[in-house]
Amino acid sequence: MNELEARLGYTFSRRELLEHALTHSSWSNERGSGRLGSNERLEFLGDSVLGWLVAETLYLRFPQMPEGDMTRLRAELVCESSLAEASETIGLGQYLRLGRGEEQGGGRQRPSIIADAFEATLAAVYIDGGEGPARAMVERFILSKLKTASRSGSNDHKTVLQEAVQHLGMAAPVYRMVGESGPDHNKVFSAQVLYDGRVAGEGSGRSKKEAEQAAAKNALDSLRAEGKK
Repeated sequence: MNELEARLGYTFSRRELLEHALTHSSWSNERGSGRLGSNERLEFLGDSVLGWLVAETLYLRFPQMPEGDMTRLRAELVCESSLAEASETIGLGQYLRLGRGEEQGGGRQRPSIIADAFEATLAAVYIDGGEGPARAMVERFILSKLKTASRSGSNDHKTVLQEAVQHLGMAAPVYRMVGESGPDHNKVFSAQVLYDGRVAGEGSGRSKKEAEQAAAKNALDSLRAEGKK
């Protein structure tokens, strides 16, 4: 834990918060403590803290940036791949507490797991030290990519699709999970996106978020193909 705190640039007063942030549901389920013993609640809080700090930064640093551009840029900075990259920089994966199946299935390198661990760790820092240390963590590991992100195209297909269908006067997209396959440590999820009462796209991924993004991309590809006819 001393080594991890050094990598984070923060020393915990309540180290049990950090340990909780590193506890995957597969570990807590094996020990009978269930999901409340995992980092899922911390992840929920961390997601909100991250979104708030990134949104505030974009608002203050780019006073001329339109709302739509801020939305796309925020989505790029807080997406799963960005958080997984930040986790890899810290080395969070090696400190995770995983169940046997998840360990054997490569959970320490799984983007969805280490991205969630970043959000949970951020929440732990926020609870233990307040806004200042949490802001410093976001600045160091997320907002440091701001210049690169602002020059690249967004991979947030869900946001792009929502803006596209709203521009066309259609109802907002609705996502639904339609299946999952594989063992617990290596699942593949399938999702559909619907608008105006019809299935507009389908996709799959290693997490529900990935599946929804894939479905949105499929729907966008269809919209673009229709637009060329």
